[in-house]
Order: sequence, then C-alpha cells, then structure tokens
Amino acid sequence: MIGFYAGSFDPFTNGHLSIVRKTTKCFDKVIIGIGKNSEKRQRFDKTKMKEAIEKTLKEEHIDNAEVIIYDNLTSREAKKQGAQILIRGLRNGTDYQYEETIAEINDEYSGLDTCYFRAGNLGYLSSSMVMEIYKAGENVRKLVPGPVADLLETER
Repeated sequence: MIGFYAGSFDPFTNGHLSIVRKTTKCFDKVIIGIGKNSEKRQRFDKTKMKEAIEKTLKEEHIDNAEVIIYDNLTSREAKKQGAQILIRGLRNGTDYQYEETIAEINDEYSGLDTCYFRAGNLGYLSSSMVMEIYKAGENVRKLVPGPVADLLETER
C-alpha cells in the first residue's frame, strides 16, 4: 500500500521526520509530496528542500520513501502516484478539526481516505515556529534534520 504525505515542508522539521518514520513502518511506500500551499509564501527553493529531505532519508536508512514536487491538487497527485491513502500529521486537537475538514473534501472529491499520525512529543513543533527562531538568528539544529539545517545555514 502506498501513502501520500503532502505538505509545504518549508522547512521540513523533526516533527515531519517523526511522521515519516512512523508511516514507513505502516506502508509499503511513502511518497513525500512537496506541494504549494496557496495560503503560505514559499520561503525555500522546493528543489533544494527536496534534496535535503532525500539526504535525510538516506542518513536515516529509510528506503521505502521518496520525495516529489507537485503543483496540482494533493488528491489528484496522490492518485497519479498510485497512492491509496493520504497521510497527515496531527499536533493537537486544533489540527484535527482542520485536517478532518480537508479529509472529508478529499474523500468526497477523490475517494481517498486519510490516515492520521500523532506528532507525539514533537507536537509543539511547526515550520512557522522554526522560521521565527531562524529569522531571529538562532540555531535551529535541534528542530530540523541535519541536511535541512545545512540548507538553512547556506540560505542566510
């Protein structure tokens, strides 16, 4: 079974990595889709982030995940990639309410169900929070995988 884990991953955090670790134990293959969120300004080049995520997967010895970049609807891209399930991470109850609305639309529109994975002890972590700390000139190496931290440092 193939799962599709979509996000802007701008940047990809240790919380995202935690979800990938969990999902790759449950699915034969996980496709990490770097998409465009029309409500967010893309801060980092998608191709560079893709390369940093791929390097992270290699370092973590995760061999049943791949990273793609896409521009169309998530459900459409997931089906194009052969995915049967959409994967979403949940940090808290507020995330659940938001994600459940999107899951209902995706189910109605595409017939794809959504599987939620808890962020657990990384529930406090978000890309926006990482960016606030990064913009303040602080070290974010504790919050993102090494290859992503390397990318952020080259972008300063």
